[in-house]
Amino acid sequence: MRTSYRMRAGRFVGILAAGLIVLGVAAIVWAVGLPDVVVAVFLTLGGLVVLAGLWILAFPPVLVKLGTNDVAVRGLKTEWAEITEVGRVDTTQGPAVALRTKQKDGTIMIPLRWLAPGKADKLEKELRDRLNTANGYTMWDGTAPDDADHPE
Repeated sequence: MRTSYRMRAGRFVGILAAGLIVLGVAAIVWAVGLPDVVVAVFLTLGGLVVLAGLWILAFPPVLVKLGTNDVAVRGLKTEWAEITEVGRVDTTQGPAVALRTKQKDGTIMIPLRWLAPGKADKLEKELRDRLNTANGYTMWDGTAPDDADHPE
């Protein structure tokens, strides 16, 4: 089962705003009386940027994909067997979830401010649950094992 977490759509409002600015420039160019070709170029460019901005607001990029065998962060795939720890850390850019790997300097950072509001705790819990599942860990329920439950 794959689970995807998308980036916060508000990060991309600037693309829509840039398209609207270009459309405003097209209006100014038309009002000044420049040739129609120049106006058409600005209208086309502004329209395309506005459409791209609307598209990215409706469908923000995927930040994290969690699979049964691997995790992909911004396109970087890592097997669960390579991940040793999941934890929250503070960085200069704000809090992040760190996926520590077996490789030296192989920590994968997921900035929490890039996620949609309310998704950070859910992501961190799901990362830990999937890491535990991949390593064969289960939550201890506080009971003693049965006689039939032999250690391996």
